Amino acid sequence: MSTLPSENSIEDASNRSFWMPGNYQPTVKRTEDAFQACNDIVACFQERARVERQYAQQLSEWSTKWKPVVDSSPLYGSLLKAWQCFLSSADRLASLHASICRSLVSEDGDRVRTWQKDSFHKKLFGGFKESQDIETGFTHAQKPWAKRLKKLDKVRRAYQKVSRKEHAARERDLHAQGNPDVAIDKQKKIQEDRELVQQEAEKVRARYEKVLEEVNRYVPRYMEEMESIFDQSQDEERKRIVFLKQALLSIHKHLDITNNESVRAVYNELHNTLMSIDEHEDLRCWKNTYGPGMPTDWPHFQEWIPEKKTKKGKKEVEKKGTIEKSVMIGGVKVRALYDYDGQETDELSFKAGEEFLKIEDEDDQGWCRGINDGGCEGLYPANYVEMV
Repeated sequence: MSTLPSENSIEDASNRSFWMPGNYQPTVKRTEDAFQACNDIVACFQERARVERQYAQQLSEWSTKWKPVVDSSPLYGSLLKAWQCFLSSADRLASLHASICRSLVSEDGDRVRTWQKDSFHKKLFGGFKESQDIETGFTHAQKPWAKRLKKLDKVRRAYQKVSRKEHAARERDLHAQGNPDVAIDKQKKIQEDRELVQQEAEKVRARYEKVLEEVNRYVPRYMEEMESIFDQSQDEERKRIVFLKQALLSIHKHLDITNNESVRAVYNELHNTLMSIDEHEDLRCWKNTYGPGMPTDWPHFQEWIPEKKTKKGKKEVEKKGTIEKSVMIGGVKVRALYDYDGQETDELSFKAGEEFLKIEDEDDQGWCRGINDGGCEGLYPANYVEMV
């Protein structure tokens, strides 16, 4: 069941009211609180920056540790490329998180520090000019109000004191009247005392009501002056809130990697690489490189041809070996499995996927001769191509 508030609780609430003398201090203290909040925000996200830096370092260390293991893995083809892509993705993410660390410290932290320096001006003996200005304004506005309240409290206490005195005199008079134990003279004296106290109470009451009326007349002016100072404080606080909101949004933008184009590109590329794992292509590649699809020099009759003397001497002989007398009429179309850059002038260079003609079969050193669409002719490793 709800109860009516007691007189003491109402009085306590009134004493805590903003309008009572000195109760503006929490509003004044907001300036120092905001300054400290800036320090805390900077310290908080500097610590987060260290977390980002440590994460970037750990990603790089992880990638470096596993790269030789992955590169020498028995996996091959698109499956190997997919595994390697995890490591390259980690390197790119490490760079990203290192940049987040730099942004939190050099961009966001410096921004808050600069604004803090421009917005809070320290006094020589402590405190801030902004809070002193607000406190001075409140003090000037409350000074006449505090004097009136003090005067009102004085007459209120006087009225309550005389009221208690009047009440006691009335009680004595009621007790004495018609009481045979009290002499007539004493009854008369008690009645006179009651009348005197009553007159005094009326005078004090009239004075109390007059002072109260003066206080109430001053209330509108007092409220106007206090609200004017309070509005100034609110405006300063609004600017602080707006700035800190923008600062936190900037921090959020740097930390929110879900909307970062670079991160999306990393994971999109990784996803595409994983999706491009092709078991059929990998098995075909293995078959042609290590299995039945490998080029084979089946036994056939070979004419003896005198070795040609070239400027390259022994090296040329070792590379080309015995040249087969098996020039193909028109050639056979082949497709490059890997990139190959010719190391000698008589070697053919090509890119993976490029198609050209094989015009001579593989020799005993594993070399074939081919010619591309541009008419360039040369030797190339036989296991670098497949039949089309």
